[in-house]
Amino acid sequence: MNKQVSERIHVLFFPFMAHGHMIPVLDMVKLFSSRGAKSTILTTPSNSKILEKSIEAFKNQNTDLEIGIKIFDFPCVDLGLPEGCDNVDFISSYKKPGAGDLLLKLFMSTKYMKQQLESFIETTKPSCLVADMFFPWSTESAEKFGVPRLVFHGTSFFSLCCFYNMSTHKPHTQVATSSTPFVIPGLPGDIVMTAEQANVADDETPMGKIMKEIRESESTSFGVLVNSFYELESAYADFYSTNVAKRAWHIGPVSLCNREFAEKAGRGQKESIHEQECLKWLESKTPGSVIYVSFGSGNNFTNEQMFEIAAGLESSEQSFVWVVGKKNENQGEKEEWLPEGYEERMKGKGLIIRGWAPQVLILDHRAVGGFVTHCGWNSAIEGIAAGLPMVTWPKGAEQFYNEKLLTEVLGIGVNVGATELVKKGRLISREEVDKAVREVMSGEEAEERRIRAKKLGEMARVAVGDGGSSYSDLNRLVEELNSRK
Repeated sequence: MNKQVSERIHVLFFPFMAHGHMIPVLDMVKLFSSRGAKSTILTTPSNSKILEKSIEAFKNQNTDLEIGIKIFDFPCVDLGLPEGCDNVDFISSYKKPGAGDLLLKLFMSTKYMKQQLESFIETTKPSCLVADMFFPWSTESAEKFGVPRLVFHGTSFFSLCCFYNMSTHKPHTQVATSSTPFVIPGLPGDIVMTAEQANVADDETPMGKIMKEIRESESTSFGVLVNSFYELESAYADFYSTNVAKRAWHIGPVSLCNREFAEKAGRGQKESIHEQECLKWLESKTPGSVIYVSFGSGNNFTNEQMFEIAAGLESSEQSFVWVVGKKNENQGEKEEWLPEGYEERMKGKGLIIRGWAPQVLILDHRAVGGFVTHCGWNSAIEGIAAGLPMVTWPKGAEQFYNEKLLTEVLGIGVNVGATELVKKGRLISREEVDKAVREVMSGEEAEERRIRAKKLGEMARVAVGDGGSSYSDLNRLVEELNSRK
């Protein structure tokens, strides 16, 4: 990694307290630091433990880099949250009544850190604040001291454009039912959605008010950082820069900054399967023969749905690596989501990982030929960077938008059949799982899809390489921040 500036700028990074938000921010820290920036990550006590190991490993490999962590006080109990509830992972495993309201309460409680942020900005006089979308109040804090605030959404240009046009034109309010299809007005490509999939909160609801604040801070901040590359979604990058944000920089896929084995293996690591064990299993498979199945860090499928996934994978006759997450651990000796004798039958055919998995390492392995994903943007862009076709199974948030990008715009995805948010959606049958997996892994159409996906993976690597679109965009931003000093 080459330094691009001789004098250090100081960038503060303030990720939301969720694994899927912190991992790409860690990658951004590496990218900015490699351009000569001093970087400080702002977080809460328990989240600092997640970040420290990765930062230390990176600093050990790059001894001249200046990366630190500033811990903000976040007294959960005083804020009306359960002890330890300063990370979304806690909420997904919280079993007591009222768990559904905790996420909203966590969003609202982040304002407690506003005074601490302002004191730190006043003391350190940073060049820039990169703050998560869920901290819209941070724009005002940064402006108070003349510091530019950059918004980090952690999603695609495409979904950002969809959200903007949905909130501007409100087509979902003019249809008969939540499942009535409509075209999102004013957007390139005639994108068809339903109100259920669009997942737009009413402006008068607590979540709607938060989303409105986010949109406002997006338009009033210095600009927006996007984990994407121009060639992937150029029409939407142009639309976004022209119509939505004052300015936007595409700097992704940020995961590609992890070039060494150890970096890929340790990225976002939690305690779980050892990467060597997983790779040894993959080494025994022929190239392109394995489907990787993972639904992100918040796997909230019912036992019944998990059972159907297991049966569908078995009947597809494909080799698979399936990450089931922590949700299904510790249920006693009998795991009700697995068919009787399943793992014995699947020995050598399927590998089930309970907990965390080294996803980037797995996706990059030559044995892997497809990816079953919930279409969270981290996973989607990692799949794109690895050049893989995907089975799309969106569950909530902006995932249905990302699915449309993968299936309709890019032509590298096959929908498993999910049409509603997972909490309301119907059961996806084993037959549907089997069909989608086979469709992605074999046949003439699958081969065409694979060629398209591989080409996008190559384009992604060019974008982040010397002189590529993302490489150059990040350089321009760093140079501009440096000149502001």
